[in-house]
Amino acid sequence: MADNRLVYFADPMCSWCYGFSPVIAALAERFESRLPLDLVMGGLRAGNESPMRAEDKDYIRNAWTRVGAATGQPFDMAFFDREGFVYDTEPACRAVVTARRLMPRMALPFMARVQHAFYAENRDVTAAGELSQVAEEAGLDRTRFGETFAAAETRNETFRDFLTTQALGIHGFPTLIAGSEERGYALLSNGFRHLEELAEPLERWLAAGAPVAKAG
Repeated sequence: MADNRLVYFADPMCSWCYGFSPVIAALAERFESRLPLDLVMGGLRAGNESPMRAEDKDYIRNAWTRVGAATGQPFDMAFFDREGFVYDTEPACRAVVTARRLMPRMALPFMARVQHAFYAENRDVTAAGELSQVAEEAGLDRTRFGETFAAAETRNETFRDFLTTQALGIHGFPTLIAGSEERGYALLSNGFRHLEELAEPLERWLAAGAPVAKAG
């Protein structure tokens, strides 16, 4: 049981992950001593090079409206006044990996800060300079963050996160699993869930000995 962990697959520029941010923060705090959290970047639109079209804006605006209604999280809809924005999620994912490398316990709260900067403050978190500014605001050393963010090792680690996510067949975010490499993992959530829908079932799962159903 001591080796069991929560593993959270997310992307900072996924609106439902932003909506889930208070929930995962509460779960991480509640289960910290029993289920330490691993954060894995999903790469929702990593490497995208195409500027947003009108239909892309309509799709994303609708998603943001639904997430705001379901979760109460704030959104700055002035984002949709941007012209030529390229929705590439790799830099934001790499920023979270950077925080994870520098200070592992900061990874989850830093991702929440990046999410708030993007969704609620309409800041361009595809830009390295903006991400460094957010890191400084979060209490990280700006110079060290920038150097680590640009390092080949950080790019490779971010890409390994994407490969791990793909290898496990995870295509939707947020996704939360629990278990261990030795015994396997149980799927807790694929998509947004409220805290009360996860905390008590997770308590019961632990009380039952953390059973998992292994594939095959």
